[in-house]
Amino acid sequence: MPVNKIHDEFRTLDMSAGWEVPAGYPSGIQQKILSGALDESNRRGSRSRLLRFQPGVYTTKPFVHDYWEEVFLVSGDLTVGNDESGQGGESFQPFTYACRPPGAVHGPFKSEKGCILFELHYFDPV
Repeated sequence: MPVNKIHDEFRTLDMSAGWEVPAGYPSGIQQKILSGALDESNRRGSRSRLLRFQPGVYTTKPFVHDYWEEVFLVSGDLTVGNDESGQGGESFQPFTYACRPPGAVHGPFKSEKGCILFELHYFDPV
C-alpha cells in the first residue's frame, strides 16, 4: 500500500464519483480519499479525505484509533455524542475544528441535514 502523498496541484474534484463507505460505517456515510494512505498495521502514512453524512444518518458507538485525526466541518451540521438511538449530543455548525491524538475516544456522530468534513489522518514520526 503506498503511503506517500504526491505533488498534486489545484484541480476540480468530481464530487459525484469516487465515494465509498468506510469499513464499519453505516451506508449513509461515505469517504472520498484525496491524497495518501494509512498503513495501520505498520503505523505509518497519512491521508486526506472528505467524509460526508447523508441527512439523518448516525453512528451508534464511539470511535478510537491509533493515529492523529484533524477534522474540519466544511458544510452542514454535525452532532457529537449522540446515543445509540441517535438522540442527544452537542451540535456543531460549519467552520468548527477538532484535533484528536491517538487513543482518544470520540463520537458517536450524527447529522440532521447532512454534512461534509475534511479530515487529516497521520501517525507520529518514528
